[in-house]
Amino acid sequence: MPGRGLIVLGVTASDAHSVANQLIAHRLRAEGYTVVNLGACTPVEEFAQAVREHPETLAVVVGSLNGHACDDLRPLPAARAAGDLPCPIVLGGNLSVGSHKDGSAEDRLRALGVDHVLAGLGELVPLLRELERRAAAARAPRAG
Repeated sequence: MPGRGLIVLGVTASDAHSVANQLIAHRLRAEGYTVVNLGACTPVEEFAQAVREHPETLAVVVGSLNGHACDDLRPLPAARAAGDLPCPIVLGGNLSVGSHKDGSAEDRLRALGVDHVLAGLGELVPLLRELERRAAAARAPRAG
């Protein structure tokens, strides 16, 4: 299977959950993606550094299981404004603390600069394939 693109993967800064992170890295590699896995407790600056080192990054995939993604991603708007994270940012997992989910966490994450909020892991590979398609279309010479 030819390489599908490079994914920078990690878990938010305050989140030490690494099992799902490792399973996602394994799945993405099995799908043909090159994965730079930053692991658990990854601050926004480390995601930005990885993308600077790999400017061909197709997407940054961020997991959060402890529900503190909104707090952990507060530096994201500044990083994006500085051009440090120009690729799509994808987030999945538990979006907020507590059992009552009202949808406001997704709105806050999008306001911070998260491009795609996944409702389940099954959405990840189809989304990455769509992002590949869009990137290839953007690189293709225009007919005419």
